[in-house]
Amino acid sequence: MDQATLDLLKIVQADGKNIALQVAERFSISRQAASARLNKLVKAGLLARSGRGAGVRYELTETASAQQMYDREGLSEDRVWKSTLMPIVSDLPANVRDIWQYGMTEMINNAIDHSGGQHVWVGLRRTALTVEGYVKDDGEGIFLRIQKALDLFDPRESILELAKGKFTTDPDKHSGEGIFFTSKVFDEFQIQSGHLFFRHDEGEHDVLMEDPADVSGTVVRMAIANDSHRTSKEVFDQFAAPKEFTFAKTIVPVKLAQHEGEKLVSRSQAKRLTMRFERFQTVVLDFSEVAEIGQAFADEVFRVFQLAHPQTLLAPLNMTPAVSAMVERARAHSKDRGSTAA
Repeated sequence: MDQATLDLLKIVQADGKNIALQVAERFSISRQAASARLNKLVKAGLLARSGRGAGVRYELTETASAQQMYDREGLSEDRVWKSTLMPIVSDLPANVRDIWQYGMTEMINNAIDHSGGQHVWVGLRRTALTVEGYVKDDGEGIFLRIQKALDLFDPRESILELAKGKFTTDPDKHSGEGIFFTSKVFDEFQIQSGHLFFRHDEGEHDVLMEDPADVSGTVVRMAIANDSHRTSKEVFDQFAAPKEFTFAKTIVPVKLAQHEGEKLVSRSQAKRLTMRFERFQTVVLDFSEVAEIGQAFADEVFRVFQLAHPQTLLAPLNMTPAVSAMVERARAHSKDRGSTAA
């Protein structure tokens, strides 16, 4: 597929309205010529058109798909991949195929080993630009399961633990890396369970929402561009220690510790944030969308925790001036104590 066609399809993907005008402006051609290009792609089965006149809309069509329901008991994720899913992506670049195999088999295995449900549903839907996939189960729900396992006060805290990585409810069988790395290799990654919806998009801030719909079990959705250059290895290497093959680094969106209507001011919030940080060599604390933090919160993270776990490097980023000032104050007090002790 030539670059001009890809560019045109991306315009449709971004916004299905006023496409003829957008295409005409993008390629410096007439509206009639733009409409002719669009008609050609409709006839080729890559686009679908609906509506009339000013209400005409275009959308990418489904070029291939597969979906299947399985009994969870005795299910093998490798069998599901080979029999149902692999044929949909078999002609894509090797790096994209590898990402799909990794992500789908990891999420299917999670549903098999952790959900406790009766059934697992899987599916892939392909267009000219992307593939979207999902894994669904009818178990108790991932957020509720983690809440019970860690005795958390609120199921929203479960999402923070997933974002950190290295957590599993079955440590004898799992490393706790599957969801963390799967969320990083795809362009889009979503988990929905109960009334909670978590989304991680490449290049965008993580989003946690409370959904009025009550979703039973767990639904994981993933998507990636067919021509993505990302590889699983480069993502794994990003979080490994130099010259090692260990999961040594994590990136934690601090805003996930800040529930609606709250400010991050207390030591208990800080302790919730730093729980299990000591398992990593480096913890990158992303303060995006956190306007300010309290003195006690900053002190607990950047002095108390750091003094207790000097082997863990805390690396804050995307701080507002107010957050930065609190962090520097806490670190200054930590240095003062260290000098006194010496």
